[in-house]
Amino acid sequence: MSIAAQHLTAPGYTVRALTAPTERLAAPVASTRLRITARGRKVLAALVALPVVAVLASIALFGGGSAVATGAAGSADFDYLTVQAGQSLWSIAETLAPQADPRDVIAEIRSLNQLSTSSVQPGQRIAIPADIAE
Repeated sequence: MSIAAQHLTAPGYTVRALTAPTERLAAPVASTRLRITARGRKVLAALVALPVVAVLASIALFGGGSAVATGAAGSADFDYLTVQAGQSLWSIAETLAPQADPRDVIAEIRSLNQLSTSSVQPGQRIAIPADIAE
């Protein structure tokens, strides 16, 4: 080792000669055709068919029922009642069905009249289910 090399290196390190990077030419890549085996075809077919089967199964489970129209008319039996001043649905329910729970009667009246709240106004006309009014 020369004196200059000894000066530039620390103890325990070796000096290597620097070389210019060599250019490597990439070998041309031959194009190959994709070959699929019989087993690969079966797996591919199963993967393609899986979403189709899942959609058909969900349609059969959740939307498979159909409604059939008949010539028979449905019966919607109800009476009308005009709300008087000072009346509430609670008092109407207690008057119409004293033996029943007023909360159940109010729920039926609200459902029949599509009321969002339990408040009613004097003069408002509401439908009362016929089975409650009896």
